[in-house]
Amino acid sequence: MDSVKQDLPFVTSKPTNVRWQVFLMLLALVTINYVDRAVLSIAMPAISKDLHFDPAVVGVILSSFFWGYALMQIPSGWLADRFRPDKVVVGAAFAWGFVQTLTGFVSTSKALIFLRVLLGITEAPVYPGGAKLQSVWLSSKERGRGATILDSGAPLGTAIGGPVIVAFMAWFGGWRGALIGAGLLTLVVAWLAWRVIKGTPATNKRMNEAEREYIRQALEEEYEAHKKQAGASVSAKAYLKARNFWCMCLGWFSFNTVFYGLMTWGPSYLAKTQNLDIKSLGFSTLVIFGCGFVGEIIGGWIADKWREKGGNFNTVMRTMLAIAGIMTSLSIFLLTKTSSLTAAISLLSMALFFLRWAGLYWSVPAAISQREHVGTVGGCMNFSGNIAGITTPIYVGLIVSATGSYFLALMVFVAAGLLLATASSLINYNKKIGSVN
Repeated sequence: MDSVKQDLPFVTSKPTNVRWQVFLMLLALVTINYVDRAVLSIAMPAISKDLHFDPAVVGVILSSFFWGYALMQIPSGWLADRFRPDKVVVGAAFAWGFVQTLTGFVSTSKALIFLRVLLGITEAPVYPGGAKLQSVWLSSKERGRGATILDSGAPLGTAIGGPVIVAFMAWFGGWRGALIGAGLLTLVVAWLAWRVIKGTPATNKRMNEAEREYIRQALEEEYEAHKKQAGASVSAKAYLKARNFWCMCLGWFSFNTVFYGLMTWGPSYLAKTQNLDIKSLGFSTLVIFGCGFVGEIIGGWIADKWREKGGNFNTVMRTMLAIAGIMTSLSIFLLTKTSSLTAAISLLSMALFFLRWAGLYWSVPAAISQREHVGTVGGCMNFSGNIAGITTPIYVGLIVSATGSYFLALMVFVAAGLLLATASSLINYNKKIGSVN
């Protein structure tokens, strides 16, 4: 913070850290977001037995969340651009908490599918809104940490979701109590989030003038510099013609191919190849995705510290994301060569540790977009990622069913990691779309 004070000669007090409190609260929201996604998968054996669902219906139910979630990514980004993103994000959290609570009262497959689609719709704004909040609260040199704090809730929620929901099932009397409990917990977290996130740097009463001026000055310098290079307005056509836009979408699609593939099929892979029981799988998932959480936080810290020491944004991002893709591919390739349980868990943990460096992607919309389009571009990016969320579990299942082996499926993840590294290296992180230079 000493460097901040040096940049603000007329401010004598030490800047507060309200902006980081905002992003820690976003971490809590994304974590509970992923716990709410996980609850149905964990409770599904009990639900299927109680409501007599056959496997085909279960497959539709489990995929239905992504229908609404993917569909609403771009509209959610548009909402975050047109209205205050803090209201959009927290309003969505209250909405999905209410929907999650309702799922505890269903008695038919149609009702459950409808509510899962609705859950996807209501959860959709959290990431595009979070990307927009980066452009409101953080300087360019802080967005690596901001992006990874926001996105690290995904591996954290996946890691702790199993133990939390198992505990809810025990405490609240089965799957209905677990679903209702998860919904009520979401509503509590949403209420806490509103107390922290509401407002802007200009209106937040907990922030002192030193931090307010630091944010104002940093954002003004960033966007004024790019405004001089851009035309009067930047159309949607300009984004659709930009290499930066498509490489961003392709890189995020590649990342999600690996992440959703490991999240949905990783436990089954370990169960089949290592003969693990439910308790062992739960512990293994906690370790593997816990390493993803740690890796993501470390990746964001490295990126921002590198930039603070004078690292060029292109060099930092391209290097970090190339390492993420290559190390993920290497870890999964080595996984195909081992039969040891310890080696399998270690390699999957290493893959998640480096893969989650790609959480830096949530700083890309603010880096390459005009300020008024950050939320929409973030929505487009996450739409492409959730196409992978819809398709990857399906074709991995088909591959395993056809071959009786996970080898080809793992090689798809190897290829996706290399594609992540390649696409990320083709993005110019120093140029906003619409700039003439």
